[in-house]
Amino acid sequence: MDDGFTILEHPADIGIEARGATLAEAFENAARGLTALILDPSSVEPRETREVELDGVDREHLLIRWLSEILYLYDGERFVVSQFAVHSLSPSHLRAVLRGEPFLPEKHPTRTDVKAVTYHQLEVDEGKDRSRVRVFLDI
Repeated sequence: MDDGFTILEHPADIGIEARGATLAEAFENAARGLTALILDPSSVEPRETREVELDGVDREHLLIRWLSEILYLYDGERFVVSQFAVHSLSPSHLRAVLRGEPFLPEKHPTRTDVKAVTYHQLEVDEGKDRSRVRVFLDI
């Protein structure tokens, strides 16, 4: 089964290449990939909803901000996400709804400590029938 993302190995970092029929879907799959690196997403129940609205200078900046927001929710607010729905995505704005629950170490064993989302080898490729994003994470 294709989860919509692939984990990319790199000497000091780890990357995610995510695909989708639309760029919004590729952004959602990149978020799924980030969560799957941090913990087992199947352990997270979609009990609470968080709305996210972000502005950026371009699609690449929005991708960094999007994944950084999900990382901040985990690190800063101790909230883990299992469902991602990007409702609108333009070259400079993203609006999404996230569903998840408060992080509990006994319920959500962690896999990888992701420190930051980087601009290293960042790619956003929007096609007519298929879109792809690539991003590397500092671990």
